[in-house]
Amino acid sequence: MRLKFYSVNKQAWIISIPAYLFIAYLTFLLHSCAAFLWLMLIFQAPSAMAADRVGDEFLTGYITSILERDLHWKRDSYILKIVNGVATITLFKDDPVRREAAEKQLHTIDGLHKVVIVVKPADTYKPEAVSRFLGITGEGEAFPTGNLFRPLLADPKQTQFFVSINRFKSSGLRYTMASVGFGETFGLYRVFGSRKGDGLQLSVEGAIFAQFNMDATSYDLINADYIIGIPATYRHGDNSLRFRIYHQSSHLGDEFLQSVNPPERVNLSYEAIELIYSREWRGWRVYGGGEYMIHKEPADLKPMSAHWGIEYLGSKPLVWKGRLVGGVDMKSFEEHNWAIDTSVKAGLEFGHPNPGQRRLRLMAEWYKGFDPRGQFYNNKVDYYGLGVSLGF
Repeated sequence: MRLKFYSVNKQAWIISIPAYLFIAYLTFLLHSCAAFLWLMLIFQAPSAMAADRVGDEFLTGYITSILERDLHWKRDSYILKIVNGVATITLFKDDPVRREAAEKQLHTIDGLHKVVIVVKPADTYKPEAVSRFLGITGEGEAFPTGNLFRPLLADPKQTQFFVSINRFKSSGLRYTMASVGFGETFGLYRVFGSRKGDGLQLSVEGAIFAQFNMDATSYDLINADYIIGIPATYRHGDNSLRFRIYHQSSHLGDEFLQSVNPPERVNLSYEAIELIYSREWRGWRVYGGGEYMIHKEPADLKPMSAHWGIEYLGSKPLVWKGRLVGGVDMKSFEEHNWAIDTSVKAGLEFGHPNPGQRRLRLMAEWYKGFDPRGQFYNNKVDYYGLGVSLGF
């Protein structure tokens, strides 16, 4: 019996091996199917949502082009929102003709399930109305590239990297002067406009401007101006604005103070607010504005000044792919009884023309008026020479 019992159990054990493997395989298969179905349930909804988002974005662009290009609607006369294929158009003024034309034009679009047109009078006191007036959206970007207000080409105090060699004349003195500038504007945040390139931007800027007497044996540092400011810039099409509050302080060079006939030292330091408007047209640009000193030292400085000019930025390459550029910048200070200081620069620009991208300018320059640098603001000067500026 014991042998028979052993034989039976051995046979059962041998037979149970394939059955066990089959059950294990079946269990693995069931678990795999369950896991696959679970993953399908998890990822199906987001994929569908993503597809809906892509469809809504496409419909938004397509319908916008129909409303503005075919029906000639102005961009600030309506609001379009599309959610899951349902388009809601908000009009600020009831117009049955526009409503009928829109419904007739849009009802045949594939993927558009429904069109709802509502009328809601614009409230000029709401932020949305202000945004429409400025032509900006609610979307923005931190640390944007470039600037919405183009840097002034011929302004001697424009924040930028440059070096120039000039023949300088003032009060009977004549010498070769080297001027250098180190500075740039750094964008902090930009709110996008309704059109590409438009918007509102807040930035920070800083610069150092220094002048050296190249005829002196030790190339004496004459003066250094330090500027730091916070500009807010705005662009709408060919129109742009710059509102800026900034600080400037000036310091004479040690070698210059230790020269044979050093000047009387004046601590020039002030804070000012500035507003400049710019208009562009076919490569040309005109601008104008002014500034007001809100705190100043010496205290008897008169606070007001006017600032205007004209520029030309060519688009066709002339020599070595360089484009012709030039500008005339003029300033008039209350301190000098509104006499006009004139700066002229003209030359070639290489690289990308837009602010915030690499470029190089090689320009001849000429200046006549009161000295724009440091404590010498009451001295009449004139100079001419060559300069190189870099843009980043």
